[in-house]
Amino acid sequence: MRKIVAATAAVVLSAGLVSASPAVAGGSKPEVDTKRLTQAVQVNGVLQHLRQLQTIANRNGGNRASGLPGYEASSDYVAKTLRAAGYRVRKQTFTFPFFAENSPATLVQRTPEEKTLETGVFTYSGSGTVTGPVVPTKDVVIPASPTPSSTSGCEAADFEPAPAEPSVALVQRGTCDFGLKASNAKAAGYDAVIIFNEGNPDRTELTTGTLGSPVDLPVVGLSYDDAVALVDDVRAGGATATVTTDTVTDLERETHNLIADWPRRTKHDDQVVVVGAHLDSVPEGPGINDNGTGVAGTLEIAKQLARTGYTKKLQRPVRFAFWGAEELGLLGSQHYVDSLSDGARSKIYANLNFDMLGSPNYVRLVYDGDGSSFGTAGPAGSGQIEKVFTDYFGRARLATDPTEFDGRSDYGPFIQYGIPAGGLFSGADDVKTERQASIYGGTAGEILDPNYHTPQDDITRVNTTVLGQLTDGAAHAVATLGLSKKGLYGDGARTKVRTNATAKKAPKVTEGPAAQR
Repeated sequence: MRKIVAATAAVVLSAGLVSASPAVAGGSKPEVDTKRLTQAVQVNGVLQHLRQLQTIANRNGGNRASGLPGYEASSDYVAKTLRAAGYRVRKQTFTFPFFAENSPATLVQRTPEEKTLETGVFTYSGSGTVTGPVVPTKDVVIPASPTPSSTSGCEAADFEPAPAEPSVALVQRGTCDFGLKASNAKAAGYDAVIIFNEGNPDRTELTTGTLGSPVDLPVVGLSYDDAVALVDDVRAGGATATVTTDTVTDLERETHNLIADWPRRTKHDDQVVVVGAHLDSVPEGPGINDNGTGVAGTLEIAKQLARTGYTKKLQRPVRFAFWGAEELGLLGSQHYVDSLSDGARSKIYANLNFDMLGSPNYVRLVYDGDGSSFGTAGPAGSGQIEKVFTDYFGRARLATDPTEFDGRSDYGPFIQYGIPAGGLFSGADDVKTERQASIYGGTAGEILDPNYHTPQDDITRVNTTVLGQLTDGAAHAVATLGLSKKGLYGDGARTKVRTNATAKKAPKVTEGPAAQR
């Protein structure tokens, strides 16, 4: 999933977000009996796949990132398993701008006092070492406002003229994408950029993300508190710093998606349910929770869907997709949806997305498809998908919380085209609240996955309790959408979800892996 505190927004959320109580009441009686599938999808089977992915990472430099050998080995394992279960599997190859660090970025404040500051590189940052005065933009918001309001670096006029010597621009997160901030700094004559977190609630820690495309200067992140101290030093008489990055970018690296279909026609072949999980990790680690858990859960569902005979009863096709290059900006799923003809795209009935299902400090999260909790609904049908999940967990007497339907994972490209979507999530870099700790256990005040995007995201840190619960919920939803005779709207499976001839693609915003506001 996306970088630390970097959000993706395929849709713009309203400012007035509300907190919803968890769903705990019993849900309505399901149309489809999915019990045989949910019983067949066992945690042990999911863990067998996870152990294979961990072994693959161990043998390939500690990661499974797109464009590197660990991804190819992961893809081979998934494809072999699917073919053995009876699926037709194909690779959808595409090129992408590959990015990796040769060594970690560093940020050292030199004056008025020397100290090393915690930092991280932005994806597609240039490589180099720059030492010089730190110059904040004219419009940094310190102290931060209660809600996001910074426009720092979004316009050329935000920057003071760069000194004649090498210099470092200090830019605040907010409003526009990171790449625009970095490009504006370069155009203003700066030699390196520090982007610090905005300082509003949940926007205080070290921030990193993606620039969207290569920028030829070092770009690193900083926490809000460290930036405040740095700005204070600048205003008190000046400060200098050294920014160092060591990166490699290959604009034409090749990778692929894996697409698996069951070789049998259904009653409604023009209503395809696409079930997706991203197969790649970040280069920094093995990516076993992010997103080995989604891959392993989806793979086991596909395997057991065939073994239990549910594939013989499908009302509509269920297509399993394993996306490449998600960590670099949802590139694989975006390529898949963009490459379809209008007619083929209109036949996608729904997208289910499973990205991180075993977070150590978990919350059971369901995407807010109807917009009732966060103010923005997904395309028509997304609310019904949300209800499939909440009804299931309600009947199981398991609490759930809503999570923002903001496009931060591979469902984002689908909702851009008006395709209904939904999914489950156990949490990444959000902080667990006291209320959530009282319901789900775990530790309030800590992020939901402390190992997120680190070398420690390995199989020893996966929470098997939530992994089993969410995988069962995912299996229930796959079977329900695939076997339902009524369809999402309850008015007959012949009803089309939408026609893309009239759907408009939402404007794409990129900051973080796909967007940041």
